[in-house]
Amino acid sequence: MSVLELHDVHKSFGDLKVLKGINFKVERGEIVVILGPSGAGKSTLLRIMNFLEHPDSGQVVFLGKKLNGNYKIIRWARSKMGFVFQHFNLFSHLKALDNVAIGLVKVKGKSWHEAREIAMKYLEKVGLSDKAQNYPSQLSGGQKQRVAIARALAMEPEMILFDEPTSALDPSLVGEVLEVMKSLAREGRTMIVVTHEMGFAKSVGTRIIYMEDGRILEESGPTEFFKNPRNERAKRFVDSILERVI
Repeated sequence: MSVLELHDVHKSFGDLKVLKGINFKVERGEIVVILGPSGAGKSTLLRIMNFLEHPDSGQVVFLGKKLNGNYKIIRWARSKMGFVFQHFNLFSHLKALDNVAIGLVKVKGKSWHEAREIAMKYLEKVGLSDKAQNYPSQLSGGQKQRVAIARALAMEPEMILFDEPTSALDPSLVGEVLEVMKSLAREGRTMIVVTHEMGFAKSVGTRIIYMEDGRILEESGPTEFFKNPRNERAKRFVDSILERVI
């Protein structure tokens, strides 16, 4: 059974058609990297996967269950699907420890004592046990994002979605977040990552999905995608990356 399946998913905002018939599956242990220019629909696609946005038509299937407008099913899916946002989405009035613990209390019904014990374990995992009592305002951007990753991990998700997790960071802080993500990949976690970090996509991704204008134009392994993309627009995208590197 696939972890996630999308069948002919469409989404519009007013007259703007953002997704135009998306189909793909994610298997357990895959690291799927979604690439494409700004406005391709990548972030909207990610938000539809856990129903932060509802598709206009089509079907999302998670762990064999069809997601729809039923609040109980959506709540169940979100409890098993971590989401790491571009801008961290931490609660400014909570310390790092409680930012990680709160989902365990609110969603899984654990006591604050038990939730904080679990939260500390995951802060240690991302190298931030010494920042447990710090508020977000006392953390660097990279540290905030690592707290957000710890929060996602604490829920013991079946899959983690990353929406451009390094794009809001100072370049000097990107590496610490990518290292945490690479360690998760080595553990065999199922991950879907929207990113502009091509080095991560090439070295860690097991499959590349290239999107443009609301459609998937290419789907292949990282070596094939970066060396010999079949789609002409994907080829231009890769060539533009190489030009910037040179």
